[in-house]
Amino acid sequence: MNYFNFNGKVFEEHTPVIGASNRGLRYGDGLFETIKYKNNELIMADEHFARLWKGMQLLQFDIPKLFTSENLQQQIIQLLKKNNQSDARVRLSVIRGDGGLYDTKNHSPVYIIQSWQLAPDNAILNQNGLQLCIYNGAKKMTDSFCNIKHNNYLPYFMAALFAKEQQCNDAIILNNHDRICDSTIANIFIIKNETIYTPSLSEGCVAGVMRKFIIQNITSLGYSIIETELTGKMLLDADEIFLSNSIYNIRWVAAIEQKKYSNAITGKIFEGFRKTNPAVFC
Repeated sequence: MNYFNFNGKVFEEHTPVIGASNRGLRYGDGLFETIKYKNNELIMADEHFARLWKGMQLLQFDIPKLFTSENLQQQIIQLLKKNNQSDARVRLSVIRGDGGLYDTKNHSPVYIIQSWQLAPDNAILNQNGLQLCIYNGAKKMTDSFCNIKHNNYLPYFMAALFAKEQQCNDAIILNNHDRICDSTIANIFIIKNETIYTPSLSEGCVAGVMRKFIIQNITSLGYSIIETELTGKMLLDADEIFLSNSIYNIRWVAAIEQKKYSNAITGKIFEGFRKTNPAVFC
């Protein structure tokens, strides 16, 4: 039996806790964080909670004094113990409560904490490269909210359905300028002539915690990185491509449609981070 935490109370999985008037259900009015728990630690917790607080301020939540990152981390640990999970993926969702479009009852956060056991090979670079496809059915706007992990997830969800239909592992999301944004669950990096490129935040990608870590630390491994605009042509001209997120760290891409990629440098980057930052690449 798995359990989850709703507003500080623990319930059995599948217990209904949200009513039909909840704004998160009605409008996707909220945001979330996905955090890895390993070696008795929430990995990069400070970065995750800093991003969450920035997002809540952007969405104009009223944050109570007792609603703190320290309190939430304690509740996450308690839930993990309740679920008997040593290595886990934790999802912390923050949504607004009941109300219509113009008559919100209050702007205080309602939160849900869930956790799932991680696979044993989670910290290993994927042996088989990912097969990606490009989704054109919806474009992500480069607006004020594009960098936060909000619950208005429809383009990503539809892209994930498209990837499944195409028998791909993931799909690439384009922005409203038809340039590369990110994938359904990760940030994207390309390697060309041993230089690494990734979409800048102004291109609409999520401000990934692992993305930030890679950008800040990649020079220590002897590589330069450029945040820029990525076009489809640059994608197809790349030597290598890899994805990053907080759960899998780095995963290499073997193909996008008919284009094939190697992983020699990606493998060196992965192993380099495992040696120099084992607390993060775990």
